[in-house]
Amino acid sequence: MASASHSQRNPNGTYTFSSRPRPVDNRSKYREPADELAQRNHGNIMYDRRVVRGNTYAQHIIPSSAQPDPSEIQKQEAIRKRAMARKRARERSRPKTPEALQGRQHIDVQTDLYLEELSDVIVATDIECQTDEFLDRPATPLFIPVKSGKDAETQIEEGELFDFDMEVQPILEVLVGKIVEQSLLEVMEEEELACLRAQQRAFEELRNNELAEVQRLQEQERRRNEEKERRIAQQKQMLKREKEAVEKIAARAYTRQYLAGLLPAVFTSMRSHGFFYDPVEKDIETNFIPWLMAEVNNSLEKRYAARELLDTLILEVTQKRLEEFKMLETQPDRSDS
Repeated sequence: MASASHSQRNPNGTYTFSSRPRPVDNRSKYREPADELAQRNHGNIMYDRRVVRGNTYAQHIIPSSAQPDPSEIQKQEAIRKRAMARKRARERSRPKTPEALQGRQHIDVQTDLYLEELSDVIVATDIECQTDEFLDRPATPLFIPVKSGKDAETQIEEGELFDFDMEVQPILEVLVGKIVEQSLLEVMEEEELACLRAQQRAFEELRNNELAEVQRLQEQERRRNEEKERRIAQQKQMLKREKEAVEKIAARAYTRQYLAGLLPAVFTSMRSHGFFYDPVEKDIETNFIPWLMAEVNNSLEKRYAARELLDTLILEVTQKRLEEFKMLETQPDRSDS
């Protein structure tokens, strides 16, 4: 005999557990195939939601005789309603796929990942349990029904069982229908892509126009700033020139007033020091007299050179005559001897 667990939920929301003996199900003494084992619905208590898991020391277990607090039930109900309202709001606020255009339809596309990376490694251990071995079921003998009745045969000519023109029509209809449907889907996709490209081109043109307008406004603002700075610089330059002109006028008036009596005294002093002279006299002193002195010096140098040359010639002639005279005096003495 084996015991079976039984749990029942009371009207107040708690569970009661009871176990009573029951007979073991009749089973075959042979090993059952894998497909029949998979079809069996086993009641595994480890997957029952009513089984408490983990530490149970700190859990508040309500006794079966205690009644739940109505306020707590209302709070839980309010929390559940708020959670449902938030869920509905999230579903409403979630962006949905826009409706297809007229004459078109959406196509389901697979977006799930085919591979999932397992990052958490679960530690597993193997535990063995000795059980009775099952015997292999013997092979089922081939069922051969008992022959009954009389044998008869029929002659069938070629073409009587299969008409190609008639049998191939449904197949062709299916193929043509699939091809036409796929072609329509591809055409709709191409039209949708063309529409998207046209929208993209329009958006790019609008964006380029906006960028050009922004650049134009920036250039206009830059020109205005430059014109403003240039006008400010011109105004500062004009004020500076006016200030310089005022200072020059004041300096000129002061100089004219200061030099009013100084000019005659300066001219008198310069005339006394020879700054004001006669041009003819100055020309004679600076040009004629130096030229005349240079010519006189050249003439004197030539005269001195001629005199020196003449003196040298006279000296050479005198010495030569003296030597000849001495030679004539010494010749008679030699003849006498």
